[in-house]
Amino acid sequence: MKRWICMILCLILGCRAFLWPVQAEETQPEASAYVLMECETGTVLEEQSSRERRPVGTMAKLMTALLAGEMLQSGQWQPDTLLTASDCVNGIKGAVIWLLPGETMTVEDLLKGLIIGNAGDAAAVLAENISGSVDDFVMDMNARAFDLGLRDTCFTSPQGYDDEAAYSTAHDIGLICCALSKVEALSAYFTIWRDFLRDGATELVSENTFARTYEGMTGWKAGHSDAAGWCIAAGAEKDGMECVVVVLDAADEDVRFALARTLLRQGFSQYQVTLPGYSSEFMKPISVRGGLSRSVELEAAGLEGLVVPKSDPSLTTVLVLPDYVYAPVEQGQTVGMAAFYNGDTLLLETPLVAGASVEEMTIKAAWQRLLVKMCKL
Repeated sequence: MKRWICMILCLILGCRAFLWPVQAEETQPEASAYVLMECETGTVLEEQSSRERRPVGTMAKLMTALLAGEMLQSGQWQPDTLLTASDCVNGIKGAVIWLLPGETMTVEDLLKGLIIGNAGDAAAVLAENISGSVDDFVMDMNARAFDLGLRDTCFTSPQGYDDEAAYSTAHDIGLICCALSKVEALSAYFTIWRDFLRDGATELVSENTFARTYEGMTGWKAGHSDAAGWCIAAGAEKDGMECVVVVLDAADEDVRFALARTLLRQGFSQYQVTLPGYSSEFMKPISVRGGLSRSVELEAAGLEGLVVPKSDPSLTTVLVLPDYVYAPVEQGQTVGMAAFYNGDTLLLETPLVAGASVEEMTIKAAWQRLLVKMCKL
């Protein structure tokens, strides 16, 4: 009897194992470093070894594209501007569009070669025409990197050759992508997966298959080399929020895309951008002593969107203000500070500034006011 009961129980448990789905935990594929950022604010949402200096190989071309895009954005170049290749295209290693010295090509086609085709010779021509020489362009790359706040990056070529002296981090590459997201002149090139140059004679196919498979993709680049491994920087937009993910030295080609998808999915499902506000009570005018006006209105300088978890989007505002200020007060003068917290996490500090100027009370001004009051009596 006991034997039959045991057999029935085993049969029931076995059936339930087939009927009940197993809720497996979502695991992230392996990579040496990655970062997920919100583009507008540069807020880091997820990261692993994101500030560790590593070889990044051809991901350096993102900086080359940024400097070329800024030439377009500023009006110094037009898409149909013709550039001439020099001897700098000789001996280019890696992907090329077979440019010859003396050949002319439009800025648009060179950018397609750089962004879609990963072409090193297109990078060289753009670099030389921006800075006068490839060596000077490398200096400009590093200067622009410093301006963007990249403190763990060193470029040694516009192509991003494997070089022991060249390095960057997932975080710094992410900041370059955030800057690229603001260069509208380049947007179209980063979303093309396949194109042609020279009236169809030269085919370009992007290594970044997200350009044709990921809905809402805004950029940027996939690459690989012996030193850097399999890498990707990908941007996407959804529900008014743009995120960028950078994966460095993934285990293989498929892993970099899988990890990028996973991180982007987490970003859009778990976070949102909200604009902080002030209550009228907090933003009441502040008293001015010794001035022609008794008070001055306050304004927030540099108020921007903040990234908060969807599970708890609440913000707490802490204002640091004096009881009064002394005249003279200049418009834009910092009077206090406002800090925004999500729970215990500080998200933003911004100055509170005077919305107008208040001149100091003088004896002459005081007499004039007194005469006006007397005349009204």
